[in-house]
Amino acid sequence: MAGKGVSGKYVPGTYAKRKPGSEELVGHYVRIWEGRKLVQAETESAAAAPAELAPCIAFSRKIGVGALEIADIVALKLGYKVADRELIEQIANQSNISEKAVDYFDERFPGYVNRTFKYLFGEKAFIDSDYSRHLISAVFAIAGLEPTVFVGRGAHLILPRERVLAVRCIGSDEYRAKRIADIMRISKTDAQKKLSSIDKEQAVFFKKVFGKKAASPYEFDMVMNLDHFANPGDVADIVTLAFNKKFKAAG
Repeated sequence: MAGKGVSGKYVPGTYAKRKPGSEELVGHYVRIWEGRKLVQAETESAAAAPAELAPCIAFSRKIGVGALEIADIVALKLGYKVADRELIEQIANQSNISEKAVDYFDERFPGYVNRTFKYLFGEKAFIDSDYSRHLISAVFAIAGLEPTVFVGRGAHLILPRERVLAVRCIGSDEYRAKRIADIMRISKTDAQKKLSSIDKEQAVFFKKVFGKKAASPYEFDMVMNLDHFANPGDVADIVTLAFNKKFKAAG
């Protein structure tokens, strides 16, 4: 289970571990986008053939089960970066950064964003929803830079199904409430109230952005009930094995 001792507001997907700030990570991506655009501008053949996305992992989760902790362990095993909810939102909500992401990705992977948007939402939503376009562009642009483990924001719905291991982490309300109560040093009753509010926010997000009421198990390669795994490292081992079997075995 995640560590204890973090009081104050609970940010979905976080746990008691010091992590780089999202601003620092956004800066990391912007520097790479800008550097690679310069290389593309100087090399005529750079954009001659469309690139292929590296295989990624996308975690979807019930809030509070500890998916981000598991994602960090998986990323360490694979040598991948982690892109969590906060990082994706930082890119999607800052128009100047979003434009850099879109420009980079559209040049390297022409047509991906538009095809995905139309597939998910249809023509009318494609015209009306700037936020959804920015969100999709942010996920694609991160995936296009380097192999990545995504956590949240519907990344499993955005990325090409053949290039992603989609993992759903679930858990009982009791398990989630106990975990959040431990992390935040609050009562289990207060944790249950927070989770209820967060679950509603998550449902509103998926309805607004993807037009979905709930995650279907058929969207995923794996669905794991974390009530039955005491050690997040064991879950990470299973996910890593599945990823290797799905992608690396095929070369």
